[in-house]
Amino acid sequence: MGKKLIIANWKMNLTVNEASLFVHRLDDLVGKRRGVEIVLAPTMLAVQPLHLQVQHHHFNLAAQNFYWRDHGAYTGEVSASQLRGLVQYGLVGHSERRHVFGERSKDIRSKVQAAVRNGITPVLCIGETASERADGETADAIHDQLIGGLANITSVEVEHIVVAYEPVWAIGTGKFAAPRDVSRAVKLIRKQIKQLFGALAAKHVRVLYGGSVNVDNASAYLQIDGVDGLLIGDTSLDVRAFAEIIKKADVIDKAVARKAA
Repeated sequence: MGKKLIIANWKMNLTVNEASLFVHRLDDLVGKRRGVEIVLAPTMLAVQPLHLQVQHHHFNLAAQNFYWRDHGAYTGEVSASQLRGLVQYGLVGHSERRHVFGERSKDIRSKVQAAVRNGITPVLCIGETASERADGETADAIHDQLIGGLANITSVEVEHIVVAYEPVWAIGTGKFAAPRDVSRAVKLIRKQIKQLFGALAAKHVRVLYGGSVNVDNASAYLQIDGVDGLLIGDTSLDVRAFAEIIKKADVIDKAVARKAA
């Protein structure tokens, strides 16, 4: 499936100056890791200055959010069209957007479409809540959120989309999803994509895991069959911890490559 994809979601943290310093420190700590694609998702204020900075390093950028229309009278919003050329990825459907800001399936699928038409790779975030998990509805939640987010995407376009499985109950809570549960969810995701778009699409779609990922558990998640990387929240704000996870991903990628050879 190619190199591991490691995304740092900084959320509403780090000033522009702090973000710039983070990039310098991260570059010193990790250098160029051929087996890992490193993506930073800063606040919107930091996107443009970091875009100029990361060109001299080895990182890509992601937008944490954007509006689905390309232009218009939408005070305070930023469109995917305006982000084109500045970021390579865009987070869509993160649980905080769904549950704090009330984004619905129609908003999420419109954002996925907006990203695709503007040459930005959408990272569609899906995952069950604690109550859905307790009621045995994880599979239903994954099914509904995948269909809701990918409804207007073609089988060709979906191959270039990233899906991030983030169980809501594990995000920022310190609770950890067991690797066997993550493996089961990833298999459900690929099975659903296969049913919707075919076997080739299911094979090519990159699937990430996110949810209280830290230095201690990152390797276990990265070694799950079908997991192509990580979407990391709080831990990504600690440059040394984030660098350590990147190094672990690089080691795992090299081990897989040797085994395949």
